[in-house]
Amino acid sequence: MTQLRGNGIDAVHESKTDDAKVVVINTCGFIDNAKQESIDTILRYVDAKEEGIVDKVYVTGCLSQRYKDDLEKEIPNVDAWFGTRDLSRMLKVFNANYKQELIGERILTNPSHYAYLKTSEGCDRPCSFCAIPLMRGGHVSRPMEELVLEAKSLAKQGTKELLLIAQDSTYYGLDIYKKRNLAELLQRLSDVNGIEWIRLHYAFPAGFPMDILDVMAERSNICNYLDIPLQHASSRMLQSMRRGITRDKTEELLERIRTKVPGIAIRTTMIAGHPGESEQDFQELLDFVERSRFDRLGVFTYSHEDNTHSFTMKDDVPDEVKQERMEAVMELQQSISLDLNKQKIGQTFKVMVDRKEGGNFIGRTESDSPEVDNEVIIETSDYLRIGDFVNVTIQSASEFDLTGAAMKDTHIKS
Repeated sequence: MTQLRGNGIDAVHESKTDDAKVVVINTCGFIDNAKQESIDTILRYVDAKEEGIVDKVYVTGCLSQRYKDDLEKEIPNVDAWFGTRDLSRMLKVFNANYKQELIGERILTNPSHYAYLKTSEGCDRPCSFCAIPLMRGGHVSRPMEELVLEAKSLAKQGTKELLLIAQDSTYYGLDIYKKRNLAELLQRLSDVNGIEWIRLHYAFPAGFPMDILDVMAERSNICNYLDIPLQHASSRMLQSMRRGITRDKTEELLERIRTKVPGIAIRTTMIAGHPGESEQDFQELLDFVERSRFDRLGVFTYSHEDNTHSFTMKDDVPDEVKQERMEAVMELQQSISLDLNKQKIGQTFKVMVDRKEGGNFIGRTESDSPEVDNEVIIETSDYLRIGDFVNVTIQSASEFDLTGAAMKDTHIKS
């Protein structure tokens, strides 16, 4: 969008009026639901084109990268298909030039007080179930100077929270600096004026760089929060998934993380129903979740992705069993989350105000990432500005939300 506008072309994200004559659809090819949503969106706009409502339909992103040849045959009315690294080729369709001077500039499609900052593209990990390397290619780190420039640009737009994302954030720097350099990147981003929260997502457990925890502990604007997808707890399943770690090493890593950063909020994700997962493997997973008491946890049912290593295995866990196992993990996590939330009653937290909903404002603590984690329902008679910080005393708790009162005259200056 930045490149198009830089070439004088009006581009809008998900236009409210839905009156654009040219539509570019960015797709996901990762899991079945996301793939289906992408295909449904493509078909919707192809129909609109046939009805003369739009002139051109272009498709880009992961689904296009992965299934371009098949999709071209199935949906011939799409004007052009682009892969995940075809930005320059796409711009040429619009007679636009890629402008180097716009590197670091961003048009945000979410509320401006927080922004996702992608530190690298692609992945070199060999996880058996994952199709991301097929769609995004090998790991390519973005230069530190470029990321700092983008962070400064975002801060000028009013962004206060950076959510660092990558297919594997811990691999950062290995290709261009010949070492894991995430700790230095965190330090340099932490120095950017106006950035008050930095949140780290998608840290791979095997080979985890412990020096990032030292930076987290010493820098007040780096959230005591870590998203570390573990995927399973049974050593047998971890080996089958090619995760490069065992249950014992995972538990040791979690203990070291919690020792280095007391009170850290840990989010993880699990997969239920990978090929070969026995009842014993699943029970190990349940026991591990119960012992580990994660602050945040999500579960996916296994998706049998073609051309992955797991695709060579028999998808032998029935769909209904996958669903039952997923629900069992989430029911357990629900009780853990309720218990942890109840312990927060009476405590006061710094909360970022995200939006107004009904008569209340909705925000998040340092322990919560937008859209996927808990929220704080803020009760106040005052008007709160979106993106501001306020101290909130927690009065009640449910499984995934806290409710509290904003303390009078405690707007935290940014």
